[in-house]
Amino acid sequence: MPFPKKLLNDSEAVVADLHPHWVHFLTPAFALVGSIAIGIATLFTKANEQPGTGLRWLSIALILGSAIWLLSRFISWVSTNFVVTDQRVIFRSGVFAKRGIEIPLDRVNTVHFNQSALERMVGAGDLLIESAGEEGQQRFTDVRNPDRVQQLIHQQGELREERRYGGAQHSVADVASQLEKLEGMLERGTLTQEEFDAQKRKLLS
Repeated sequence: MPFPKKLLNDSEAVVADLHPHWVHFLTPAFALVGSIAIGIATLFTKANEQPGTGLRWLSIALILGSAIWLLSRFISWVSTNFVVTDQRVIFRSGVFAKRGIEIPLDRVNTVHFNQSALERMVGAGDLLIESAGEEGQQRFTDVRNPDRVQQLIHQQGELREERRYGGAQHSVADVASQLEKLEGMLERGTLTQEEFDAQKRKLLS
């Protein structure tokens, strides 16, 4: 399920929209496989043996329980989005009861990633984002290619700074150019001193 566009700000663009890595399913999947193996083993017990009958009911309960666990993980996976835009980092999860975190790129201080040997082999890991917000640190687990996401967040933060300060420098240059034109018109007598002062105040404001 992609991140809803209606939740984006005006002129905000999504750079990455990620669901959790497939390792999110490993534990319940192993539990389901194990319970099925127990169920198969109980088939070889004699039907008239009481312990065998008990094991069959136990294996059925284990299979149903692990299947429900796996299904709940799938629903969690579908409803979880880790999103990087050109303005912020967004985390949302839940179908009925929802929770979410938003971290503006301007407030991101550092981004750390952590991978075990197995996670590095499959391309999964955790991200720790330190920000200037009230909570300070946010940890996100089962992130796909966390090293690439780390670079992406830093890259978008740098681009945002360039747009902000580059735009400000461009604006200052435009004001200086307009003032030069007004001064030339004043010298040529095209503008009066009062008109020049009025136009200058508008530019500087």
